[in-house]
Amino acid sequence: MADSKMEYVRLGNSGLKISKIILGTMGYGSKQWQDWVLDEEDSLPLIEHAYKQGINTWDTRRGGLPPIAACATNDGPIVNRVGLSRKHIFDAVDASVKRLGTYIDVLQIHRLDRETPREEIMRALNDVVESGKVRYIGASSMAAWEFQTLQNIADRKGWHKFISMQNFHNLLFREEEREMIPYCQDTGVGLIPWSPIARGALAKPWGSRESVRENSDGALKMFVRSRESEADKAIIDRVEELAKKKGVSMAQIAIAWSLTHKGVNPIVGLHSVKRIDEAVDAIKVQLSQEEIKYLEEPYVPKVVTALERMHMFIQNILSSICVVDVPNVVEELSGGWLRREPIIGEDACSAGSATMVRPYPVYSFHLLILSQHDDTFNHTN
Repeated sequence: MADSKMEYVRLGNSGLKISKIILGTMGYGSKQWQDWVLDEEDSLPLIEHAYKQGINTWDTRRGGLPPIAACATNDGPIVNRVGLSRKHIFDAVDASVKRLGTYIDVLQIHRLDRETPREEIMRALNDVVESGKVRYIGASSMAAWEFQTLQNIADRKGWHKFISMQNFHNLLFREEEREMIPYCQDTGVGLIPWSPIARGALAKPWGSRESVRENSDGALKMFVRSRESEADKAIIDRVEELAKKKGVSMAQIAIAWSLTHKGVNPIVGLHSVKRIDEAVDAIKVQLSQEEIKYLEEPYVPKVVTALERMHMFIQNILSSICVVDVPNVVEELSGGWLRREPIIGEDACSAGSATMVRPYPVYSFHLLILSQHDDTFNHTN
């Protein structure tokens, strides 16, 4: 990574340094889940390339859906295997650490479990940090008041607080700018938004909708297409116009806009070498205040229904999930480099091992994976 164009920043007020671009891995794994997902043999070279380009931070949230190496069908009750109960948090962390052979960098709660007492959640998260098995904790999409409540509990009790918030924020959905983003910026919480390109909607002209993903990605329909308007068309048209003017891709404009926000480091799904290189180069794309205003001007506020709809969606898939717990296996792949099996997962990876591990397929967790060592991909020749 010596010649990498990547830049590194601290995640919020923590001492943890991450790449300004975070690799999203939701599109890697198996077409058994979605037709637009890349199979393992196509995913692995991209992950290696992203690493060589300096992207040392990977988000492995899979929402409980089948990743590489698959997820078994549930054949029994899953009480206490899901959510954020103390038992589940401890079991999930112990399973991850056992497979890794080392600690977890950042354990993020994927969605808020509204059935478990919040003090129990924060006490358990504090305890796994104090145990040395986890270095930091983070959170993902929830209401700002819910996030503040959790932080207040930790503050009042003297427990570890969240260092990051992974929220839904892009040019087509900016409702997070009302409360969550200002709160995080004011309190030193790092922002790592998911879907900065709006599930690809900001990466192509308004009328370009013929793709496998367009026809099979339920999340694209749920979070983007189901509530798009003429205002969205105007925004996408302006992204296209500005991209042509600057000689860059539309995705680079969307990423560059995201990076103009203080403390924001977006998670970007990258499905080709070209897209990876574009994302890295997007760091250098400069937007003037006039250009930012031009992009934002058409925006019309949206009804915030996504959080509850997402929560319901996740609950609906839990009945088909169970724990798959298989130890790491190192194997040689074509191309002459080694990895641990499988490369994509729900779990965490420490900077020490710099690999990903078999998933713990539940909706409650996703991790930032820090690949800070040059031996992440060990060449045999």
